[in-house]
Amino acid sequence: MTFVHVRLALDRLPPGAVLEVVMKGEEPRRNVPRTAAEQGHTVLAQNDEASGITRLLLRRKM
Repeated sequence: MTFVHVRLALDRLPPGAVLEVVMKGEEPRRNVPRTAAEQGHTVLAQNDEASGITRLLLRRKM
């Protein structure tokens, strides 16, 4: 379900814009970057924090 929210946010952005995603949990940490890349978006950074939060920077496809 997390990627559905990310995809809706990406769809509202202009091509090339950057979105920061803050998520928690193992499943979103694995699936969101993979699915975003499969759909043509670029994963700019992924930072896993000790608190269990993952910060992901995505660039919307052109």
